[in-house]
Amino acid sequence: MMLHPLRRFAPAKVNLGLSVTGLLPNGYHTLHSLMVPLSVGDELTFQKADQLTLEVKGANLPTDERNLVYRAARAYLDAAQITSGVHIVLDKKLPLASGVGGGSSDAATTLMALRELYPTNLDLHPIAKSLGADVPFFLVGGAALAEGIGEKLTPIQLPEVHLVLVNPGTEVSARDAYLWLDQAQNFTPELPLSDILQALEAHNKVPYFNALEKAVLERHTEIQQVLNTLPEVGLHSPLMSGSGSTCFALARSAEEADEAVQKLQKVFPEHWIMAARSIG
Repeated sequence: MMLHPLRRFAPAKVNLGLSVTGLLPNGYHTLHSLMVPLSVGDELTFQKADQLTLEVKGANLPTDERNLVYRAARAYLDAAQITSGVHIVLDKKLPLASGVGGGSSDAATTLMALRELYPTNLDLHPIAKSLGADVPFFLVGGAALAEGIGEKLTPIQLPEVHLVLVNPGTEVSARDAYLWLDQAQNFTPELPLSDILQALEAHNKVPYFNALEKAVLERHTEIQQVLNTLPEVGLHSPLMSGSGSTCFALARSAEEADEAVQKLQKVFPEHWIMAARSIG
């Protein structure tokens, strides 16, 4: 038995642009998205045990196979033919169903941690892909261009990006967001990746977009209100991340981001508001 648990950080992500280019016959969507891991996220600890058990702090989440962390651990243990288990504690710090990839990151972090506890030569990517479209991204360890249904990942070198995240407390299901997109047939062209990278380097307005944003905003005016407010506190290039409801905008420095957080906390005292930077 390990005396000290393995402690791991599971980063949030934002999509610095999310294009949904089409719908496949199997119901999956084809994507073109620049995904970036952030300095904020959840925390997990892992300790070898006789059985697989999960404890969750900070959120009212199930602790069985309905939880993606539990399913990730089960999938690894089964694939590696490990008969013992692990006790996992998930300290949930990110808002739920918020478009910043918290559950997917937790699952990927679990796969990597279990490979440390129970080393094998297993390829984690097929296991990650079976758990969800965003899970493989968090195995990359840095920014990546996601294509296909999100499984084709090309690492991208980015300048350090400072930003502010705001979540109004609304849970938006990714399934709903994509359904609304399908109903409106609002598919989009690929992102102008080189223009986005140049703008990030120069701290200029970034020409990205989120294909899911329009349909979500039509149904959630409180998210639109956040997007409208972000430029008023000195930030630029506001965008909804993923399927929402978290929105973000860019700052030119960590100091500028911190100042914007203080202003936003006065406007939205009940919202989850965090300054962050890109990592990896």
